[in-house]
Amino acid sequence: MKVSAFTFIKNGEILGYPFVESIKSILPIVDEFVVNVGQSEDDTLKIIQAIDSPKIRIIESHWNNNMKDRGYVYGQQKMIAQFNCTGDWAFYLEGDEVVHEEDLDKIYACMEKYKDDTDVEAIVFDYYHFYGNANSYLWSPAWYRKAPRIIKNSIRSYAPDGLFWLVLDQNKIGRYPKAVECGAKMYHYGWVRSEAQMNLKSEKVQQYWNKGHKTINYADIDGSIIQEFKGTHPKIVQEWLPKEKGVFQADKHHVLTKKEKKHRIMLTLENLFGLELSKKHYKRVK
Repeated sequence: MKVSAFTFIKNGEILGYPFVESIKSILPIVDEFVVNVGQSEDDTLKIIQAIDSPKIRIIESHWNNNMKDRGYVYGQQKMIAQFNCTGDWAFYLEGDEVVHEEDLDKIYACMEKYKDDTDVEAIVFDYYHFYGNANSYLWSPAWYRKAPRIIKNSIRSYAPDGLFWLVLDQNKIGRYPKAVECGAKMYHYGWVRSEAQMNLKSEKVQQYWNKGHKTINYADIDGSIIQEFKGTHPKIVQEWLPKEKGVFQADKHHVLTKKEKKHRIMLTLENLFGLELSKKHYKRVK
């Protein structure tokens, strides 16, 4: 079995992504790691080159700044990397996602188990969306709790906006991949970066959704969805993490938006009836 990994990154240094930690977190279980580096305003390319692993293969690309439709440029850049993968499986990581070392054997065993199973096209991870600091994560149907991050490299798949995959059957309309859940966690640290870095990111990327930048204030959130993280973070990312203590505190005077009110109702229904109402970009088959 050959396992490819891939990602795309641009301005990773100035935008505060833990992209080196992300890449290194799964290097032990992959045979190659394809990194698509967009033309950047910082030393992102040099930093990736400095990892100095024979498994890493770098592609340099230019983003299409004329593409402003629903983040499709992200899908383009994701697929540039994926189309250069040569393994049986293609393992996608975003620049702010890290895998725990304790889950590596479990993930590899899952790939081995389903490599030749034609009913299984993708492998799903459980998500921690950390928020504000390393001690806090979000638990709400507004934030997807599970997502596929590994897909078979032998099926016709593409990513319309970078976030999820669609599979094409005989040139028909795309469908979500058939998947299994491996029980491993994905540690998502995008909202742990400083507010300055997050606002800079927004200023630079909102154009790809044909939107303008709106100032981000971490405290402007429904505090009821912030949970305390009591586990351990991956060793590879612990030096990068902010050192604040305690659970992140939302603004007590924050006025709930319509979406937040809707998600509160959904969360109440989940708790009452044992439902799981977050968005799923896959079809569970086993």
